[in-house]
Amino acid sequence: MKCFLKVRILTIALIVGVVFKISGQEYDLLIQNGHLIDPKNGIDQVMDIAIKDGKIVKISEEIPGGNSEKIIDAEGLYVTPGIIDIHVHVFWGTMPDAYISNSYTSLPPDGFTFRSGVTTIVDAGSAGWKNFRLFKEQTIDHSKTRVLAFLNIVGSGMKGGAIEQNLADMDPKLSAMVARKYAEYIVGIKLAHYSGPEWDPVVKMVEAGKLASAPAMIDFGGNNPELSLDRLLNTEMRPGDIFTHCYANVRGRTAIVDENGKVRPYVWAAQKRGVIFDVGHGGGSFVFEQAVPAMEHGFMPNSISTDLHTGSMNGGM
Repeated sequence: MKCFLKVRILTIALIVGVVFKISGQEYDLLIQNGHLIDPKNGIDQVMDIAIKDGKIVKISEEIPGGNSEKIIDAEGLYVTPGIIDIHVHVFWGTMPDAYISNSYTSLPPDGFTFRSGVTTIVDAGSAGWKNFRLFKEQTIDHSKTRVLAFLNIVGSGMKGGAIEQNLADMDPKLSAMVARKYAEYIVGIKLAHYSGPEWDPVVKMVEAGKLASAPAMIDFGGNNPELSLDRLLNTEMRPGDIFTHCYANVRGRTAIVDENGKVRPYVWAAQKRGVIFDVGHGGGSFVFEQAVPAMEHGFMPNSISTDLHTGSMNGGM
């Protein structure tokens, strides 16, 4: 089944349109005739938006154009607040054999955000407690994009291979300490790529989340035989924890849609109890054979994210 989606979006943070200048007026900028989608305030209709000193000062069905220095005609466009991408990898650097943690697979954020209407991104576990400070000083502090982060439960971060299999480097106490210290930037704990039969990494991830009073995000699977997805979603994970790559169908992880094209009952139960299902598209973590039947049966993701890195930016994502 082929799906074609054409959406034209005008974000308040990245404005594209026809601009007319009128000097000495009440507003700096007036966006007219755009279809405003504002979930927080329940608005989904054509509205005018007036901006002064970088802040929205008025929203109305009609604002006279003579009151603004600049006017954008957004007819036929959607107007939204800046979009948040909750799963990216932007701890970019030149360290060899370090995968996504200060190495070549991550990307500098500003080249991949504003042009898509994204103003806030959340790095999904590229750094752990041992190198988060470097990530902050090297990337976060120099980005115009607002960069937040999930802290990897592995102290060394997402360096790939054996480093991410090291149970001894998964320390909930130290992870929580760093998460609390940098609470302005760290919004949760991340577990990814563990491929053993143990549940210890999941337990430690959740423990760190509890200690830091923060949610956890998990990229689950890799063991043969597969670990129980039901246990993960309905026993180990808490309401508010995030199951990313939800429409994947990868070796070592049970898919949420079964062989008969039905969403598994315990998946429905998990979403009902508050587990967040995130797309996390990536380079190979999304398949239409999962997404289409799931959506046809009404199972929608709670969040749409890119899993941005060099392996996905020029692919299907």
